[in-house]
Amino acid sequence: MAATSSALLGALLLLSLFSAFAHCSGAGASPAAPLDQLCGSLGSFYVTPELCTSALCGVDASACRSARGTPELAALATRLAAANATAAKASLESALGHAAEPAASAADAEATKGMRSCLQLYAGAVPALRWAARAVAAGRYRGAREVLDAAQYVASGCAGMAGEAALPSENDRFSSMAIVAHAVVASMSTA
Repeated sequence: MAATSSALLGALLLLSLFSAFAHCSGAGASPAAPLDQLCGSLGSFYVTPELCTSALCGVDASACRSARGTPELAALATRLAAANATAAKASLESALGHAAEPAASAADAEATKGMRSCLQLYAGAVPALRWAARAVAAGRYRGAREVLDAAQYVASGCAGMAGEAALPSENDRFSSMAIVAHAVVASMSTA
């Protein structure tokens, strides 16, 4: 009986050691998806994995989950930043179109002036972001990184200029997307 239990104990010990070795060496472990790897590596850019995933997968989860690598995710992030800027610009144009009547108060006039200034920021940012999206899709990160760096400040600049005026929600969505897109592209250009 003692010999059998010693042999069984030895076999269990050997199995445990083999299992631990296989786990630590990565044998049998499936590699992390490109999205998970990328989003988990952006902490130095103050982007949490949750913010990264929600920004990249918010509109079309299949596009971000099916990306085969980081370059595809960088192109997706930059395209989404350009699309979000375009949507924010269109919302501002619409809001200003509805505010075409003469302002009822000095505060309304000041808010309208701030929104017009914000619209000018987006009018400059949209073509630059479209260029950046094409550049990143072609694998050229250098100039796109600088465009995305500047784009991060458009939404906060709008918030500062608009004062108490209610900005369209697209301004906040663009802010998040610009931060994530910059982090993704910056991580590509330093890799």
